[in-house]
Amino acid sequence: MPRDIPIGNGKILIAFDRGYRLREFYYPHVGEESHTKGEPFRLGVWANNIFSWVPEGWRISMDYLDETLATMVELVNDSMQLRIVCQDLVDCEENIYFKKLTIENLSQEEKEVRLFLTQDFHIYNNEFGNTAAYRPEVSGMLHYKGKRHFLVNIYANRKYGIEHFATGNREFNNDVGTWRDAEDGRLSGNPIAQGTVDSVVAVHLRLKAGEQETLYYWICAGNDWNEVSSLNALVVRKKPEMFMKRTIDYWKLWVNKAGLQTELLPEEIMRLYKRSLLICRTQINNCGSIIAATDSDVIRFNRDTYSYMWPRDASLIAYALDLSGHFELARNFFAFCAGIIEKDGYFLHKYTPSGALASSWHPWQKDKKPQLPIQEDETALVIWALWNHYAMYRDIEFIKPLYNTLIRKAADFMMNYRDSGTGLPLPSYDLWEERQGILTFTVSAVYGGLMAAANFAGAFGETGLAREYREGADRMRQAMDRHLYLEKEGRFARMINFRKDGSVEVDATVDASLFGTFAFGAYAPDDERVKQTMEQVYAMLWCRTGVGGLARYENDPYYRVNHDGPGNPWFVTTLWMAQYYIAAAKTQDELNRALEIMRWVQQHALPSGVLAEQVNPNTNEPLSVSPLTWSHGTYIAVIREYLNKSSALKQYGAAAPLT
Repeated sequence: MPRDIPIGNGKILIAFDRGYRLREFYYPHVGEESHTKGEPFRLGVWANNIFSWVPEGWRISMDYLDETLATMVELVNDSMQLRIVCQDLVDCEENIYFKKLTIENLSQEEKEVRLFLTQDFHIYNNEFGNTAAYRPEVSGMLHYKGKRHFLVNIYANRKYGIEHFATGNREFNNDVGTWRDAEDGRLSGNPIAQGTVDSVVAVHLRLKAGEQETLYYWICAGNDWNEVSSLNALVVRKKPEMFMKRTIDYWKLWVNKAGLQTELLPEEIMRLYKRSLLICRTQINNCGSIIAATDSDVIRFNRDTYSYMWPRDASLIAYALDLSGHFELARNFFAFCAGIIEKDGYFLHKYTPSGALASSWHPWQKDKKPQLPIQEDETALVIWALWNHYAMYRDIEFIKPLYNTLIRKAADFMMNYRDSGTGLPLPSYDLWEERQGILTFTVSAVYGGLMAAANFAGAFGETGLAREYREGADRMRQAMDRHLYLEKEGRFARMINFRKDGSVEVDATVDASLFGTFAFGAYAPDDERVKQTMEQVYAMLWCRTGVGGLARYENDPYYRVNHDGPGNPWFVTTLWMAQYYIAAAKTQDELNRALEIMRWVQQHALPSGVLAEQVNPNTNEPLSVSPLTWSHGTYIAVIREYLNKSSALKQYGAAAPLT
């Protein structure tokens, strides 16, 4: 089930499913240490002896408060004649999650209403050894294990503290969970439980006809009791509304940091642009790692998650953040990369949010011989993105310490990891992580990485080294002409491999990643070979269904729905076509082809603005993880590239420089 609305502050990430159940709670790193195991925190309502858990029996409208990372959720139950408006956010400074609930009696008679909020913590992502305990000194409910403490509290009926509560066991001896204790409208008051535990807290209200009442619920996250109790005392002293107001104000300031020519694009497209910036921010750790996705449901598909940092995805997202003016986040990412790059100058498959080596399926041995299990584009794109960052901001003091520790190390590796005969990179795994060889996308990325390194070397006065890197890139480009372009098909190959007998095995599959030929500078976007390639990408991979969108490649099997089409549409690949139209455009009319794709993305997002990895080509239902940070990052890049190109066309006319 997709995570329709994520919120966070760079240390905490919380996300809700489409039934408005809290399903993800990460702390102290986004994507690392899930404390829910994907299990739901529920909201239940009892009124005049009728009980209902949300979402059963409720009409739900889920969105964000515009330009913020605060939810705006409306729940209406016609049979109960109740309306509840909820706002959720994570404070922009402190590690506190807040929920504001305004309950309105829609009937013409007085009602007794009881709200029940459940906590199903699986601290450190497992159910063992947890404790839930009522702490009377703060009138709060504490869940803890080891160095992770979560303190729950409430402000209601004009006073602080929890009056109605229960703790108990679940997932053991057929115990369903203490949350079932709420369904009769009363809680047992059991003050402590140990092992596999959950808890419920409740608020009792009396509402006159047409009356409404507001209450606040919060969870303080910390490493010990002193930390969470101090945060709770801070909430009591400063009041919950102050924290909510300052966080809403902060996000409005943050998302509008860089000026935009908003009149150049439709309002709904710009709204999704700002929403994408904010959603990206929820997936970025303050330490610099940019996480692919935090939707734990995917674990049922392959027993692992997307809650890791892939240097490739993260580099392209950092590029988008730089374009948007949020260079501080990009800087943190590049500094993070300098700390995790291998001593020989390459990046491995993926990394945990805190920087440790993550799980992988790329082997260190093949055919009984050692091999380097890398996707070389991940190394190259970090350097490519870093040069784009420097070209925009000229922050030499930031770049200087990275020159030897990151740039030169990676560039020297790319120079050494080449076939001596052809000058092409040695085989590595592809960006889809499914095959190994010499990929057009990878070669294009390495070309861009070496040219970026040459630019850096020249800037630092090492002209000989700059010439060496540039010559390596030029030779690689010439080898692409000879070995990767298919004259007969009139397009680039997806991949080649050289056999031991000297012959070449060609994979001519049409793949959306062929956009790399122009994206990193290997070829101009108006090169006839690029043009023909991208035309075939569109013709072969556009889904001929009511949904539309561009698949990854011919007969893509990943989460495949239809067997008579190319595969499922991905937001990233569809947006790559927009990037091509922008780069190749020489008139405003040509540029508007990209606008059509922006509209497609906006129309196929979830109502909250969340973009999944891919969607069902028949129903538009999200498939795989949701949100995917890469989808939002690519949308940000497309908007910025479009605005930059539109300005250039207006300034220079038809002679506008290609970007």
